Amino acid sequence: MTDKPLSKPISNAKEIESFVQRARTLGPRTDGKRGRLVFALDATMSRQPMWDLACALQAEMFAETAAIGGLDVQLIYYRGLAECRASKWVSDPKRLAGLMESISVVGGHTQIGRVLEHVRKESKIRKVDALVFVGDAMEESVDDLCAAAGELGLLGVPAFMFQENNDAIAEQAFREIARLTKGAWCPFDAGASAQLRELLRAAAAYAAGGHTALADLSRRKGGAGAVKLLGQMK
Repeated sequence: MTDKPLSKPISNAKEIESFVQRARTLGPRTDGKRGRLVFALDATMSRQPMWDLACALQAEMFAETAAIGGLDVQLIYYRGLAECRASKWVSDPKRLAGLMESISVVGGHTQIGRVLEHVRKESKIRKVDALVFVGDAMEESVDDLCAAAGELGLLGVPAFMFQENNDAIAEQAFREIARLTKGAWCPFDAGASAQLRELLRAAAAYAAGGHTALADLSRRKGGAGAVKLLGQMK
């Protein structure tokens, strides 16, 4: 896999509420270009079953957006001792699957802050339309994560935080990251492939076509994930 390590984030001391107020003025993409979605996954030791499932389902994102402009995806993962890496942008599900299949899980702590900081930097270079994060734990400073999330909100990058299982600490952090970015927090059950499939399709639809595409998906069969996201993105 060709990837690059991510730098450690620097804490931002600005007031979170100021971030929220400014973020509310930002709307969805309207430029008609290919969507750009960052797909972030926890690759620590406990995540092997979910990693395998995400690898199997990622093609759903590309399929959902084929008729509305297409999708480019960048994979980010963290694992081990301070290892956090980002792939090149890809537009082919086979290439993304190949990247994911080459990665093995390694024990370690969460590095969500580094993911958020990387997405902020990427979006300043060229607009990122959505961040999808799949994980089940949070072991960092909530205040630091909220500061980073607030900056993503200012850039108009919604974070779709998909939480496996029911860890209360992770839920609190994921909910707040979603709120500050005008994204959505959605839980799903371990091994529930149908739930995760619907959520990934919905996030991809938004990245490629904004609120209009998400609303269209919500009216179709299998659009339950879109309904969940729309209910929070206000």
